[in-house]
Amino acid sequence: MKILFKNGSVVNVFSDSLEKRNVLIEDEKIIGVGDYTEDDADIVEDVSGKYICPGFIDGHIHIESTMMTPVEFAKAVLPHGTTGVIADPHEIANVCGIEGVQFMLEASAELPVTVYIMLPSCVPSTAFDESGATLTAEDLEPLYMAPRILGLAEMMNYPGVIAKEQEVLQKIEDAHRNGKVVDGHAPLISGKELDIYLSAGIQSDHECSSYEEGAERIRKGQWLMIRQGTAARNLNGLIELFDEPWSRKCLLVTDDRHPADILKDGHIDHIIRLAIEMGKSPFAAIRMATIQTAECFGLHRVGAVAPGFQANVLILDDLDSVSVRDVYCGGKKVVSNGKVTEITTPAIKEQRIKAVRNSFYVDRLRESDLHIEEKGTHCRVIKTIPGQLLTDEWITEINWAKNNGIDADRDILKIAVVERHMHTGHKGIGFISGIGLKKGAVASTVSHDSHNLVIIGANDEDMMCVANHVIKMGGGYAVSCDGKILADLPLPIAGLMSELGATELAEKNEKLLDTLTFLGVAKEVAPLMTMAFVSLAVIPSLKLTTKGLVDVGKQEQVSLYADL
Repeated sequence: MKILFKNGSVVNVFSDSLEKRNVLIEDEKIIGVGDYTEDDADIVEDVSGKYICPGFIDGHIHIESTMMTPVEFAKAVLPHGTTGVIADPHEIANVCGIEGVQFMLEASAELPVTVYIMLPSCVPSTAFDESGATLTAEDLEPLYMAPRILGLAEMMNYPGVIAKEQEVLQKIEDAHRNGKVVDGHAPLISGKELDIYLSAGIQSDHECSSYEEGAERIRKGQWLMIRQGTAARNLNGLIELFDEPWSRKCLLVTDDRHPADILKDGHIDHIIRLAIEMGKSPFAAIRMATIQTAECFGLHRVGAVAPGFQANVLILDDLDSVSVRDVYCGGKKVVSNGKVTEITTPAIKEQRIKAVRNSFYVDRLRESDLHIEEKGTHCRVIKTIPGQLLTDEWITEINWAKNNGIDADRDILKIAVVERHMHTGHKGIGFISGIGLKKGAVASTVSHDSHNLVIIGANDEDMMCVANHVIKMGGGYAVSCDGKILADLPLPIAGLMSELGATELAEKNEKLLDTLTFLGVAKEVAPLMTMAFVSLAVIPSLKLTTKGLVDVGKQEQVSLYADL
């Protein structure tokens, strides 16, 4: 079956230009761009005044962080022009191990959005946390032969790379030996340490937040992933890199994005739109979302409207607003006038379903489980930064007589991280600032990367109440106040995902956020996504895990009490 798009303007990602050309596709491939006529085709689409653009590719995303299964994720992002994603399933792998990776492979098979997989490199992410599984180089090796596996995902253990730890280097060597690529994750690393890290063969990074940091990576040959997600929004700090010569070595990624944000603002199209609004070239932005992502990951004949390329094609009403009208994936029309056609849900083996639905092992909490013993007058407080995954360390005097150290008037809340995979009973307890909660508590099992139970609250009673509700649900989010549950969102699949569609998830997500706003949290805080990263001990500077506080820069555990 041959389809002709006539009278449109082709977005040429090789020449950064618009070309008045007709485009002919046959089955899954573009077979011509030029003066083709209706006689050459079986079906003719008149796209006069429209733009013919390659489909967008998200260069780094954790689908689990959308809280959607792959099929529901595909339904959500297709209307925004996303036809491919490079997914790292390390969220579910930290909960369910290899079974989690296999679940994501099966759940994403033969979808119109091509889901390429990078194997999780750091399960667990550090020795300071406790996950539900451990994946060694030996565990990962057989998976390189699976379809759609492109390489080794973000190597977060940059201290291990720099120290040349054998197990870490073995994972990288195995990927290279299998002809695969290796992604990076090394925030704020520069100079000689960065050189050692890159010398291991790590090709990219998505953790840069400033022009200087990003430019150093590009100068040293790395692909720079410009991230604009729900919690981490780095576009403003990296916007200068949309200019020459930097833009030729950049990709666009979301990393973690909630369904409400996808429905409201979009996906990769949103990043392109923001860059254009900031005065940057639409051609540069589209390049970074198409052909350059394909080149980074060695995807041949993907990412351009050109002969021989895969027929992943967008019909845009407008270039500056990136308004997507129709989407073709592999030559098949999957979005018509902004509406998704029917998508078949992939078949998943029963053993996979059983594995991901039985992942929660923790006893109900009592108030006494959350009590902090007074051992000093000054404590380390995790200070969150709006729009960043980075945190600061704030040392301040604690008023122990006031609610066991909690002081909502000073924005000092209690935080607990409770192990939930192996029934160990381990928990870390400390203080956090920057959330803004005035009363009540919030809990979640979305807690990168080990996904233990995280609770933040203005009093122990509500923290206990909300934690026990999440335990009863088998994972998810909940908000409580005065001993009552005000909002919740069950996530029965590994405590990370729901089978609900994006609209229903967004509604529940919005209710959670509205409830937190009512309890004092500023909207710009992105509290659910922010709290999901306060236990990730690979992003500076102070984090809390089930084992206690971690100084990420020094890669060592530190006491809650600063005066000990």
